[in-house]
Amino acid sequence: TGLIIRHLGERFQRSNDTISRYVRKMIIIFSSNPFYSKYVHLPKPGDSAPSQLHDNPKYWPYFKDALGAIDGSHIHCAPPSSKRSLFRNRK
Repeated sequence: TGLIIRHLGERFQRSNDTISRYVRKMIIIFSSNPFYSKYVHLPKPGDSAPSQLHDNPKYWPYFKDALGAIDGSHIHCAPPSSKRSLFRNRK
């Protein structure tokens, strides 16, 4: 959001435009090969939750019904410009 950009701009004493440009570049780097294919590993169907979550009563009630990689993950989507408004703010 714009608030995050403003906070970063204030922290690093750079314009919001500069911060926005570099954040966009970093998102592209992190969501493209070779970084994405090397460091992002999605769970396979049938994989169970890690024992750190499953065996901990503090966390398990919140994670027991999680759908896996979909929960809290960003899925790259590049629709054509005519349909982009349909895809904004979707989970």
